[in-house]
This record gives sequence, C-alpha cells and structure tokens, in this order.
Amino acid sequence: MKKLINDVPDVVDETLDGFARAHADIVTVSHDPRFVSRAGGPVQGKVGLVSGGGSGHEPLHAGFVGRGMLDAAVPGEVFTSPTPMPIVGATKAADGGAGVLHIVKNYTGDVLNFETAADLAGAEGISVRAVVINDDVAVQDSLYTAGRRGVAGTVLVEKIAGAAAERGDDLDSVTAIAEKVNGQVRSMGLALAAGTVPHAGEPGFELADDEIEFGVGIHGEPGRERIKMEPADALTDRLMTAILDDLPFASGDKVLLFVNGMGGTPQSELYIVFRRAAEILDERGITLERSLVGSLVTSLEMQGVSITVLKLDDELTALWDAPVNTPALRWGV
Repeated sequence: MKKLINDVPDVVDETLDGFARAHADIVTVSHDPRFVSRAGGPVQGKVGLVSGGGSGHEPLHAGFVGRGMLDAAVPGEVFTSPTPMPIVGATKAADGGAGVLHIVKNYTGDVLNFETAADLAGAEGISVRAVVINDDVAVQDSLYTAGRRGVAGTVLVEKIAGAAAERGDDLDSVTAIAEKVNGQVRSMGLALAAGTVPHAGEPGFELADDEIEFGVGIHGEPGRERIKMEPADALTDRLMTAILDDLPFASGDKVLLFVNGMGGTPQSELYIVFRRAAEILDERGITLERSLVGSLVTSLEMQGVSITVLKLDDELTALWDAPVNTPALRWGV
C-alpha cells in the first residue's frame, strides 16, 4: 500500500488541519470534539444544517460547509460513523436560535448516533429535526443498513435544503424541502476497483480484470451483482434503467443529472458517462434542466462512478441555482 500519509491514526486529524488552513475564510475546525463549522459562527435566526459520517468520502461532508449549504459537518474515522458527542458539538455550533436539521445518510451507525445526539441537544433546548437519506436503488438492505443506503443524492439534499435555510425558511419548512428532495432523487453506482482503507492496508474487495461490482455502496459493500466489464455506454444504460424505472421518471419531467466519481475515476470518463446518460434522458422525453459532474461523494480511491437523477420543479430549481460558497461547490457569489 502506498499512500501520502504519516501515521494511520493521524489521517483524519491531519486531513482536517490541512483543510482548515486551505479554506480558513469559509470553515473552522474543532478537534475536541471533532467537527467542521461555518467560519464566523452560526447565523442568528437561520435554521442550521448539520450532516456527517465516516471520513473517506471527501469532499462529503466537510467540503459542503459554508454559505448556502451546511453549517457544520462531523467527520468520523475512515468509513466509521461519528459518535454522538461530536454531533452534539456540531449541532451547538450550527444553532442560530431557529433550530437545526440533521441530514443523515441511511447507515445504521449514523442513524443511531445522530438520534442520540438529537436527544442530547434537545435536552439543552435546541430544536432538532432529522431527514434520513436513502436514494440508492441498488439494494434494499446492505451490510450497513436496514433499507436503502444514502449515497450521492445527499449532496443535492444538502444544497437545496441549505438554500431554503439561507433564504429564511423555518425549521419545519426546511425539513419538508429536504424530505421532498429525498423523495424525488435516485442514485446507483458501480465499481471497477476497490479503495484501500488506511488501517486495513489492502483493497476492500477484489475484482478480476474483467469484472465490475454493479450497484456498489460507497464503503465498497456489495451491490446487485458482479458482472463482466462492458463498454461505458452499456454500463450507463444499466444504471440509468435502474434509476429511471424506480421513481419512476416519466416523459415531460425536468431533472438534474449528477454524474459522480468514486475517487479514482478520471474526469474524462465521467463526461463519457454523462454524455450517454443525457442521451437516455432525451430518448425518454425527460428534460435535462441542470447538471453536475465531479468526484463529490468518493470512496477513497475507488475506481467507479455513480449516477444520480433528481426530479425538479420550479422551486427546487431556484433553490439549486441559489448562491453557494463552500470549499467544494461555489457559484453565484
């Protein structure tokens, strides 16, 4: 294993130290307890948004802290849920007096620890709501979840709910927007090769040279099936069929199409996938209204891709277009 690290136990803290120095105008990092928050403290009178989960998915979630998205994020150890006390710390740091929304990916540890943190924060007088993201259509249950997994659709929930909070919506309204996005977004991914967790020192799973994992999770957990490698268009067809048939999306719909790299996939290959995915939308009479391409929800250096499709309406489109200023997403400012 060759990685640009020092000591394995220091990976997350040293990552956060570098992150804090690189983006000191946008974020502040706390190490005890460990969380990232918006520079300058909470915005008074605004609903705070907090998310988090295991590290290794960068820029998710810390990369989305800032104006128009999250107010705080809680990074656990690599592929390990954060414990309740850092989540409580992040919740306090995000609280501007209007309550806090927790955006939680559907992994058992994340859900339980965020629930405990919400109870603890509530005991201190902070109103907390939670939305559990479960956009992955690949499998109903996995090694880490009961029900569907939360994957790249999380970014879209964070952006759109963040814009609603930024415009002054109250806690119930921001929660309703987040739930609406979660209900209208679907995702699925595949892996060509696994990433290596630093403390493990070897890839999370093995694939033959001619194999892929279809429907893989963002921690490398198994998907629907292991299949032989196919050309990019054929694989994109498989992903899009599973996604579009699930909601289902229909002719006349307007959508946001998000093609996400898993950490080890060149940008050129992401655009090859996006090209075919957009063609499929055209073939089905679905309007490509907005787009996003990049490695935003990763699995260390996993080679692979995921596709996310969100059904839009005028309000969601306006909230997507609203200004955002975070380390990983920035427009309109």
